[in-house]
Amino acid sequence: MRLNKHLSETGFCSRREADRLIAEGRVTVNGARARVGAEVGEDDEVLVDGQKLQARSVAKGQRKHVYIALHKPVGVTCTTESDVKGNIVDFVGHERRIFPIGRLDKDSEGLILLTSNGDIVNEILRAEHKLEKEYLVAVNNAVTDEFLRGMARGVPVHGQTTLPCKTGRLGKFGFRVVLVQGLNRQIRLMAAHFGYRVKQLVRVRIGNVKLAHLKPGQWRNLTDAELRGLLPLRTEW
Repeated sequence: MRLNKHLSETGFCSRREADRLIAEGRVTVNGARARVGAEVGEDDEVLVDGQKLQARSVAKGQRKHVYIALHKPVGVTCTTESDVKGNIVDFVGHERRIFPIGRLDKDSEGLILLTSNGDIVNEILRAEHKLEKEYLVAVNNAVTDEFLRGMARGVPVHGQTTLPCKTGRLGKFGFRVVLVQGLNRQIRLMAAHFGYRVKQLVRVRIGNVKLAHLKPGQWRNLTDAELRGLLPLRTEW
């Protein structure tokens, strides 16, 4: 098994973070410094910062990993870096080591998914899956039909034109937008292209998972039906 996969299956970190730890020289295998891309067997001793990682035992009928939906408040940063004040991992304070699937910028609130399963992060985020993400947005100027059509067609952001999206009016100063992309600060930059400033942004849906009645700071475990919707080809979680 690849070393980064082994680390992710213990619930310690994602594969990407595992590669970073390995590159930084913080991982050893049988006492020797590990290399990115290394493979390990069942009898190999793997240490991170000198500490042995233990895969958690799973009782029959229980899930091997954690999958949660969080209503992220404004001010919480979607990072696993412990030295970042207000990081999402410390905010949730889960007993398992978890990390966010995707991101939601610090100034925004709403639904974000977190897991201890590093294997599924890229599966969910893979662009060809076109996973819908729905947002409610309040802006500083009256929303016009021209603005909604322009947003829906696509806008230059980060040197590329955003994919077509769905938009709808929500009152005089609000609109709904459904994206299949996750570019950094995408909606804010799209709105700014038309001279609008986002005052409030709330993500209310990711695929078949809805924010529903979760209040800011609250989280819940995903249901089996929600996991099947996100990972239709998997039979175990």
